[in-house]
Parts: sequence; structure tokens; C-alpha cells
Amino acid sequence: MRALSATNPACMIKKLLIANRGEIACRIMRTAREMGVATVAVYSDADAKALHVRQADEAVHIGPSPAAESYLVGEKIIAAAKETGAEAIHPGYGFLSENADFAQAVIDAGLIWVGPKPDSIRAMGLKDAAKQLMMDAGVPVTPGYLGEDQSVERLSKEADAIGYPVLIKAVAGGGGKGMRKVDAAADFEAALESCRREAKASFSNDEVLLEKWITSPRHIEVQVFGDSHGNVVHLFERDCSLQRRHQKVIEEAPAPGMDEATRTQICAAAVRAAKAVDYEGAGTIEFIADASDGLRADRIFFMEMNTRLQVEHPVTEEITGVDLVEWQLRVASGEPIPLKQDELSIDGWAIEARLYAEDPAKGFLPSTGRLDHLHLEGDRIETGVEEHDEISPFYDPMVAKLVSWGEDREEALDDLSDACLSVEVEPVRTNAWFLARLLAEPDFRAAKLSTGFIGDNQDRLIAPPEPSVDLLKSAADDLVLVNANPLLDDFMRRKLYGFRLNRSPKEEVLLKVEGEAKAVPLTVNDAWDMQVQTVVSDGDQRTYFENGAAFSVSPDRHDGTGNASAADGAILAPMPGKVIAVDVSEGQTVKAGDRLMVLEAMKMEHALTAPFEGTVTELSASKDAQVQVEAVLCVVEPVAED
Repeated sequence: MRALSATNPACMIKKLLIANRGEIACRIMRTAREMGVATVAVYSDADAKALHVRQADEAVHIGPSPAAESYLVGEKIIAAAKETGAEAIHPGYGFLSENADFAQAVIDAGLIWVGPKPDSIRAMGLKDAAKQLMMDAGVPVTPGYLGEDQSVERLSKEADAIGYPVLIKAVAGGGGKGMRKVDAAADFEAALESCRREAKASFSNDEVLLEKWITSPRHIEVQVFGDSHGNVVHLFERDCSLQRRHQKVIEEAPAPGMDEATRTQICAAAVRAAKAVDYEGAGTIEFIADASDGLRADRIFFMEMNTRLQVEHPVTEEITGVDLVEWQLRVASGEPIPLKQDELSIDGWAIEARLYAEDPAKGFLPSTGRLDHLHLEGDRIETGVEEHDEISPFYDPMVAKLVSWGEDREEALDDLSDACLSVEVEPVRTNAWFLARLLAEPDFRAAKLSTGFIGDNQDRLIAPPEPSVDLLKSAADDLVLVNANPLLDDFMRRKLYGFRLNRSPKEEVLLKVEGEAKAVPLTVNDAWDMQVQTVVSDGDQRTYFENGAAFSVSPDRHDGTGNASAADGAILAPMPGKVIAVDVSEGQTVKAGDRLMVLEAMKMEHALTAPFEGTVTELSASKDAQVQVEAVLCVVEPVAED
């Protein structure tokens, strides 16, 4: 991590409560500690032993594990601040960070709100009203529909007028939720229903707006900062185009291909947007760019404003040398912004990758559980967990943000790629190997970016990683050499019947790699000098790490025929969650890929589909049911072969 600029470390705020959890809570605490500000953590049942709780000077329990009963209950958080004598509340991002009513309640309680004025949050909180405000301020906006008539008929008619493809967006949305791209009129009503359902669950508001879908879109955003003295500055732009389902995956600053003239215009527009709402504190103006002819100011349109610190703020810190959290605390204390616009400049390049506990090869399903082994490397690591901590099913499954800085883009990319390739996490699965593949993509390296990049290349990017021949040989040799393990003795005696001290047998060892049987040619000693990190998981099972992926390996004592078990048609819940839609009934015939039901978990919708053509013989789950991980939701019996 590059050293961030600091002025006089003293701060008017002496004790700060952080109304958040995980890596952002730990990030805020780090700066607060450097400024001599005491910190108070809040935590739910699930987070009783979490890292942010361990790092805080004090911690207050605020309720059960579900966020709706803890981190989203403003009264409990304000009470915790009063109880501990905290003078200020920092909301981090997510949860209550953009809740104007909570911000006002904090102020009414006589506490300092580390964030923008409640009126500024309200002004930018609804996307339709914000777009109108920006139009009035002379900020270019995407063509679309912002009307009050929310009927299906009117929205469908407006979509036809805009021209497909169109984007449906929840007016109160954020974080990629409540957004659906629609390619044809026939798909509009179903997409609208899904969007509204998700928006209602996430934001208690199912109103939407429509926007023209930009065909070569890039996501460009500008970091702005305002104070109570009327000053507003920008800290240049970030490119957040690499997204999956509207969720950012990799972010960088500055934006590739941004010339100085275009930068000047887009940053000036961002400052106008902030001034239009009398903005104070850290905020981000998000733009969508039509990059079909490169980045041009006349093809960059306002999307929305995030009235908080962003997840990707470290890349801006790395290229400007500014500690944005320090600035937040100073501005909230009534101080002016520490630097003027002409004192800010871009130095080098920074890139951030979001390391999630999820399995890209299985539809990016979140992977929860205990981090028995955790090893991360890199220039800057922002995390809220340590080895032996838990990834909870109740919250966002982020493990860490990996951030790299370089003199130029190529150097930053190389460093971040090395960081992703070196990730070791077990038994929880991560997207590290997926991130490494993204960073190695020739078009990405050449800065040929768009928000559809991952979707366009998804089949190749999410193909399950395969262990190298060297890894398999090393695993085979390792298992041969575990003579102290009596479970392997008979197996190894049978497989190494030709073993002699003076020669290496050429035999096959049957291994199970990620549950799949593999026959590995074995030559004892061939792989002894290989540097392969291993972790003994349980008995004769080992985990090998390679290129950001983890491979569980054990001897295969079965015949390897791969015959299907009777449970192959059982549809299991991949994680704890709520069934929000059931699309089939018992006795119904389904085809491979047909949607059976939808599970809401980890703040996302997950469609469960039929694995093959067959008949639904058992339906164990109903709409609105809460289910646990691996619960049998339904059973599909395959069509009998003639």
C-alpha cells in the first residue's frame, strides 16, 4: 500500500462508531487509529467474533444475524453510540449509508453524521428525480423514461418508443440490484416482474425507470468531495466496466483511453452535479459511456450518484495519495477540504479486484463456511477476515479487495495478476482463478473494455479450472510417500507392486480430484522438487493450490465407473435462503434447463433448474419457505430410456 497523505493528525471527533461490518469497518478503523480517534464497533450474533469487532476499542451487540434485525436498525445503532459516548457515526457503504432518514436521526440525536446532508441523499436517492435534477444542472443524461405512470402497459409502450434493447432500473436501486436488460418486447413483462420483485425486497420500493441500452457501454465514475464551506473538488475518474450482473468485479484508475480534454469535461460535469445538491463529504458521480468511438465527452451520460464512500475508493487513493476516510472525518468535523483542485494530480495507475467467496464454475454461487486456510499477497489488501474466521451466509461474501499500484497500467496489471494467482483459501471456494483469467485476457490487457465483457466471454472465463499434470504427479507422489497413514497402506501396496529402491515404477494411481476420478501415471521421485503448496484437510485428503484455484485430492478406491446415484435428481438448496418462486408442481414434465424455483440468498436471486428431462416426483419446498443448505427442495426423476 502506498503511503497516503496526512495533515495534522488531530481531529475534532474523539470517538467514532462505525455502523457497518467487514472490510470497510476495518478500513475506517485503520485511519481512525492513525488520527487518534477511538472506535466503536457494532455486531450481530453472526459477527460476535468478527475481525472488525476484535480491532475496535469497544464493541456493542445490536441483534440477531439477519441485517434487518441488526445492521439495518438505526435505533439500535444510535443507542450504541449514546451508550459508549461516541460523538460521530460513520456508515461505511451499504446498509444505512444512503438512508436519509437514518442520517437525520443521527443528527437529531446530537451526533455527527460522517456523510452528506440528508437532503442531498434524498435528492440523489431516487434515480428518476436525480436524472431530472442533473438535466436542470446541465449534466448530460441517458435517454429514457422517468414518468410516474408505472403501469405495465405504459412502461411497455415507452420501451417500444425508446427501442430495444432497453434497461429497466429500480428508481431506488443500487449495487446492481433491481436492474434488467431486455432485448425484445416479448421478454419485457417477465423482466419487469423480476426487477420489481427484487427491488421491493432490496429497497422496499418497486418503482422503475427505463433507459436506452448503450451498445458499447463503459462505466466511468468520478470521485467528488465537498465540504460545509462551499468547496467541491474531484479526484479524477475510475473505470468500473468489468461487471457481472451489474456488480463490479475489477476497477481501475485512471480510465484507459481517457484524454485530458474528455477528462476535464466529465470531471467538471461531476462537480456541477455535486454542487447542484449542495454536497458535503465523499461521493461518486457515475456515468455510462458509449465507447463505440472511444471515450468522447458528447457520448458520456449521467447514470446516478452514490452518496457515500465507494467499495472501489482505494484505487483513487492510490493514484492521488489522499486518504479519503481522513478527509471524511475532517469534513464531518467542520474543516475545509485539505487540498484545492490544482493541488490534486494523478500519479501512476491502480487496479482493484474483488475477491469473493463464490464458485464461478457453479454459477457464482456463494461459498460460506470457516476459512481453515487463508493466504493472500499483494500491494494492498483490504479485508475483514483472518484465517479461521467465518464467511457468513447472512452478508455479502467478500473475502478481500486486492489492490495494486504501478507506474503504468501494465505494471499494475502484472502485480494484481500475481496477487490473484497466489490466493490460497480452503475449504471455502473463491473467484481468484476467475479474476486471474480476466486479467490475462488479451482484450482486457489492450483496454478493449465494456460492461458486457464478462458476459460475452463467460463460457471461456468460467470453465472449471483443471489441475496441471505437474500438480497431479506431485499429488500422486505425495500420497505414495505418506507411509505413516495406515489408511493408505493396502492401497499403496496394491498399486506399487513393482516398487524397487533402485528403479522408479511406471504405474497408474487412481485419484479423486474435486470428486472426479482420474488415473495419474506415477513415477516416484519425478515431482519431489516441485514447489506445490499443500494443505492436509482430513485424513488422506489433501488440498493443492495452483493459479488461484484449490484442488481437493484423495485416493480413489472405487471402480471409477461414475454410475449415477439415486439422488442425482434431487435438487438441493445451495445455501440457506428463502424460496421466492416455485414454477413447477408434482407430476409435471420438465426439460433440461427449465426453471424449477427461485431461491433468494445472500441478497441475490438464484434460479434452480432441471438437470435433465424428467418428471417432478416430489416437491418439498413452497413459496416463502425458509430452507437450509442442502435441503432437498424437489426431486426430478429422469425419463426412462427405451
